[in-house]
Amino acid sequence: MKYGRVFNFSAGPAMMPEPVLEEIRDEMMNYRGSGMCVMEMSHRSKVYQQIIDDAEKDLRDLMGIPDNYKVLFIQGGATLQFSMIPMNLMKNGKAVYIETGAWSKKAIAEAKKVGEVIVGASSKDKNYTYIPDCSNLDIPEDTDYVYICENETIHGVTWNKLPNTKGHVLVSDQSSMFLSRPCNVSDYGLIYAGVQKNVGPAGMVVVIIREDLIRDDLENLPIYLQYKTHADNGSMYNTPNCWAIYCCGKVFKYLKSIGGLKEMEKINKEKAKIFYDFLDQSKMFKGTVVPQDRSLMNIPFVTGSAELDAEVVAATKAAGYDNLKGHKSVGGLRASIYNAMPKEGVVALVDFLKKFEAEHK
Repeated sequence: MKYGRVFNFSAGPAMMPEPVLEEIRDEMMNYRGSGMCVMEMSHRSKVYQQIIDDAEKDLRDLMGIPDNYKVLFIQGGATLQFSMIPMNLMKNGKAVYIETGAWSKKAIAEAKKVGEVIVGASSKDKNYTYIPDCSNLDIPEDTDYVYICENETIHGVTWNKLPNTKGHVLVSDQSSMFLSRPCNVSDYGLIYAGVQKNVGPAGMVVVIIREDLIRDDLENLPIYLQYKTHADNGSMYNTPNCWAIYCCGKVFKYLKSIGGLKEMEKINKEKAKIFYDFLDQSKMFKGTVVPQDRSLMNIPFVTGSAELDAEVVAATKAAGYDNLKGHKSVGGLRASIYNAMPKEGVVALVDFLKKFEAEHK
């Protein structure tokens, strides 16, 4: 790590790749001879149009996004999508949601304001420490879509096998695992991801939506809340989050340069294995998620004592490992090791925790 930077284990906003930050720094005052910073330029300019076009093309290349899907860059973050999705996709006014943690729970609460929500399966009984079996869900025929949060940032569970939707549209919140591994976009009707966890700065969401789901019969829905508005205007109905799109575009190019999502998954598995192997042999620290559903991105763990958890947080922060406090709703500790967290950061933290444990026996 350079420039006196810490290993930042925040759940988001989170680390970005240092080569990307250096490139952004070098272009800050004068973007490629334009005489201005990207933050200052018109989104209607030819220079900026090239930036957003390149970002979309590189994301399509990375994920292998089929031609019949639109890529949208929308403000409002992932939370706005909790409302936009049911507003746009509930033709029959009914959807099945799978409850696997804090973020799917929030999505359920918002969708209930729009139509009927059936909780098809839930892991609430064991405090969201596993993914329920969704191989044979009871899905009414007139269900508009099935919704999952594919990686729960707070509870640290991830889907390794998608639910059997029995022919119904699958909608996925991929915010905290977006671009961490290969993804077969055709399995989904809609994918969305707030970018501040694994891709770029806060303030934007990427929506990948199959074209047949974009409706033109929603005259009474405010114009900004219609996917059609963003699709028809190339994400430029109004001034988009120009800076976030520019930064995300840099990250897309960086991921392509290191070998794409297969290579990224390999790196992420190596990093997560180091941490989980430590938790599995530790007598002080315990992971909270069943092994088969553990996230590669967010690792919650506990000592069993709130006082000791707090002592660990203070000690790690003092040593240069920041943001290890668990979410206020669950307590404990959590290490978020997104794409940009280098392997040496995970190794260094594990070494520190081993030393802490040895000294506190």
